[in-house]
Amino acid sequence: MQEKRLERNTLVVLLSINACMFLLELVLGLIAHSTGLLADSLDMLADAFVYGLSLYAVGKVVAKKATAARVSGFLQILLGIGVLFEVLRRLSFGSEPQSILMVVVGIVALLANVVCLALISRHRDGGVHMRASWIFSVNDVLANLGVILSGVLVAILGSRYPDLLIGTIISVLVVRGGLQIVREANETEKSP
Repeated sequence: MQEKRLERNTLVVLLSINACMFLLELVLGLIAHSTGLLADSLDMLADAFVYGLSLYAVGKVVAKKATAARVSGFLQILLGIGVLFEVLRRLSFGSEPQSILMVVVGIVALLANVVCLALISRHRDGGVHMRASWIFSVNDVLANLGVILSGVLVAILGSRYPDLLIGTIISVLVVRGGLQIVREANETEKSP
């Protein structure tokens, strides 16, 4: 009972952080014309959904936990593919990413995700729904480091290509994480 309450409390905090960061990164990503920030904002949205679904799954039977994880995995895959289309659109029609804004927002998002990672690390060996949350948090830290690096490269090189590249990489990470979660959910459901 205590473990369930701790999971719930952790997931509520994670959901709140990711929902706020989604809004912040979305607005500032649009202002900065950054596919990296937009990709990361959608990743934050996917994470918020995952934490919400994981919150639903706390205390449920294994099948419901697996279903929640599977839904979150599919959602992550769809969002990743959506960002890939945005990268292609910006590649075709151009963009002028604002490097300073990318770096500052990337640092704020990194700090938020380090807090999330620290919170979820205590539960990463829990059910599949908690492992899904762990996977998302690890991917987020990597994505934030990529956004910061691409912002620096945009400034140094005076080119939009580092931003487009990191947007693509984050999208691929998002899709890969979604596939991993769906696979784990399916394996969990099949095991006795």
